[in-house]
Amino acid sequence: MDHSKHVRLSPQELIPSTLEGATIYGPEDEKIGSVAHVHGTGTDSQVVIDVGGFLGIGAKPVAVPVADLDFMRDESGHVHAVTTWTKDQLKAMPEHHH
Repeated sequence: MDHSKHVRLSPQELIPSTLEGATIYGPEDEKIGSVAHVHGTGTDSQVVIDVGGFLGIGAKPVAVPVADLDFMRDESGHVHAVTTWTKDQLKAMPEHHH
């Protein structure tokens, strides 16, 4: 997928209703997880990503700063994000507890 043509989200769009459920792509353009939920709003918020698992079962939730993810919309309007982290790097992070 060519993410360079996708429209980046504005800071005002970095809110739970926009980000929750978004697919996260790693450095090799592979799907590495999805946004489970968001703490806060805007550029200071934290995003909890479910990493691994299958259909949400067995996934490990990890919290990362929203600023470390590049959120955008594709041609059909679907929100997703790109990160430089690999799935293994995210899985190595401490588990997020609600």
